[in-house]
This record gives sequence, structure tokens and C-alpha cells, in this order.
Amino acid sequence: MDAAHIIRAKRDGRALTDEEIRWFLSSYTADEVAEEQASALLMAIFFQGMDDRELDTWTGAMIASGDRLDLRAVSRPTVDKHSTGGVGDKISLPLCPLVAACGAAVPQLSGRGLGHTGGTLDKMESIAGWRAHLSPQEIVDQLDRIGAVICAAGAGLAPADRRLYALRDVTGTVESIPLIASSIMSKKLAEGTSALVLDVKVGSGAFMKDVGSARRLAETMVRLGTAEGVPTTAVMSRMDTPLGRACGNGLEVTESVEVLAGGGPADVVELTVALAREMLALVGLHDADPGAVLAAGDALPVWRALVAAQGGDPDAPLLVSTDVRAVRAQRSGVVTMLEALAIGLAAWRLGAGRARKEHPVSPTAGVVCLAKVGETVEEGQPVLELHVDDPDRLDAAMEALEGAITIGDEPPPPEPLVIDILRP
Repeated sequence: MDAAHIIRAKRDGRALTDEEIRWFLSSYTADEVAEEQASALLMAIFFQGMDDRELDTWTGAMIASGDRLDLRAVSRPTVDKHSTGGVGDKISLPLCPLVAACGAAVPQLSGRGLGHTGGTLDKMESIAGWRAHLSPQEIVDQLDRIGAVICAAGAGLAPADRRLYALRDVTGTVESIPLIASSIMSKKLAEGTSALVLDVKVGSGAFMKDVGSARRLAETMVRLGTAEGVPTTAVMSRMDTPLGRACGNGLEVTESVEVLAGGGPADVVELTVALAREMLALVGLHDADPGAVLAAGDALPVWRALVAAQGGDPDAPLLVSTDVRAVRAQRSGVVTMLEALAIGLAAWRLGAGRARKEHPVSPTAGVVCLAKVGETVEEGQPVLELHVDDPDRLDAAMEALEGAITIGDEPPPPEPLVIDILRP
């Protein structure tokens, strides 16, 4: 095998053989293929794509590059969820304990935020003492005892993807459906879960801006999961405006606890319950009623147990910003747009997100949407609340919010939060 030959073959549009794909990825993981050669192959794939067989083999080879988490000792059926990322997307926090309260086990192996999309681990680390890193045995034990884990994926899971992801980020090859799908699915399938539900976001605050692209990504990932013997469902959900009202790490934890206590914003509740229903259906728990369990607050004890099991104090007050600034309505009327990307960028610039993976994030910074789309406001009324822990960041955040709020005379036509569901 020869790396340059494989690069030229894909550059010229030839489908790679299974042997070529497996050799290239195993050699790259073993440092026998240079970074510039891997970058060149990624660019060739970006332009030429991959057929289904190539993509199946590519994904399988990334899984085979490392370990697989063995969850067979868990007494409950296991099911996980993955979101493609959005603004105010705190759904994993209430969803994980809710599905556990309904009888399944949820190995929520999560990541950190990058850019305007928040990371589940960053949110959880707002809780005093909570730790993200667990050993495989700790994961299995906690799943068996509590039914829920939110933690970091181990370094041994799909290491080829970890390296390729970093390369894609700096070589302009991120926006490729085969590369996105294989990246997500190699990590999730390496977890060892028996079923998987994907939340594929669509809209200005999402990675996929239009329904057609999101559908192609969703269909590709459902097929990959099913081909690996893991029943996979994709829920396509709207991300033109932030989910809930809170955007920022500690702020989103507070809102998630409100949802678990039976309250919280209606859109967060709706999507949490919709995803829970799909997760429970995949593992055969058809009699569970996640809506009733959530409304009754019955998932809150599972949340408290999860936090405590990972060293956190569920009763400790979260840190809050001492500097809160208002963005006010310029006129009276109805909020017709609250642009997700702009609000996500503002929260990021305030310190809630990071530009590079090694950067720290603030547990207190963020944006609270005091008014949402369809709600009436008066001129001068606060629409957004900026939680600031570094005043030097405020001007950049305000710049991001230019044009983010539109106020009209009539409410916009309602659009469904869940656009479609793709089942295996």
C-alpha cells in the first residue's frame, strides 16, 4: 500500500477499496502516514465524497482504531443520544436522568463546546466538585446503580477520529457529510450502547443550515448505525432561535434543573420528551410515559444521584455573574426573530465558549432570553440579559447582537420544533 497512490485515486474519483481504507487509517493512527497526506486525503474526500460501502468501511476502521466500551454487564437496556449542536442546547442534562427514570440506562459520553455551540461537559463542570472523567468500570457500575452517566469519552475510543477531527478543523474540510457522519458515528458506536437517537439540528444556529443537508446527514447516520447493528433514529429539530431562555454553562444547568422539577421552558420540555420517547421505543420500553415522569419531577432524584456519584454537590448554589446588562427593545410589538447564531456568538464572546479546545470557559457568563419569539414587548423593555464576568468582553458581545432581535406588529406563523423523525 502507498499513501500517495490512495490520495491520487480518491482525487481522481475512484472508490477506494476496503483494504486501502483500513490500511490508510491504521497507518495514520500508527504515525506511519504523514499529517499532510491525511490532510490531502480529507480534501479529496471533501470534493469526491464516498459511496455507502466506502463510508461503512471508513467508519468501521475508525472504530477499530481504538477500544470499544463493553456495556454488556449493565442490567438495563442501554441507549444514548447525540446532538449535532446548537444554542441553548442543554437537552442532555434533563434527558439523561429522564430516560433512566423510565427504566433504561443512558451512557451519555459527551464533549466540550467549540465556537458558538455549547458543550455538555462545560455545563456540568459548573457544578462544584463534579468530575467528567470516569474509568470504564465506574461507567458500568454507575449505569447499573443509577441508570445514568454524563462523562467524557475515554482517549481510547476512536482515536483515529480524534486526530482527523483536529485536521479537518484546520484544513477547511469540516463541511463534508461523509466526514461528519463517520466522525459522530465512530465515537458513538465505540461506546457500546445498544441503541442511539440523534438530534440533528437545522437552522441558523446549527451546523446544517437547511433541511435538505440536515436530512442527508440524518439518513447517512441512521444507515451507518443500523449497518453496525445499533438501531438508530434521527430527530430533525429546528435551531433558528435558542432552545429555552438560558445560553451559558451555569445558566443552562439552572434551567435544566427547573425542567427536571416539572417546570422550565416549553420548547426544552417538548424536545426532551420527544427524544426520550424515541430512546425508550428503541429499547422496547413502550409503556413508559416520559412526559408524565418529567412533569411529576420524578427524574430529579436521578439527576441528584448522578451529580453526587460523580463528586458533585447537587445542593451547592451555582456561581452567578455579578455584572448583568440588559439589551432593550427598540420599539413596542411582537418578537418575530431572536437569531440563534448571533446569541450563541454573544454568549461565546462573553466567555461561555471557546475558540480553541484548550481554552477555559466561564461557568457564569452567558445570555438569558427574557422574551422569546411570539412574545409581546414594550419599547425599552429588556429582551436579553447579558451575564458578564469580564467587562472587556462586552463590546464584542454587543457587536455580535447587532440585528439579532426583530420586533414586528404581528406574531410569525408557528413552526414545529420537531421537523421530522427518521426511524430505522
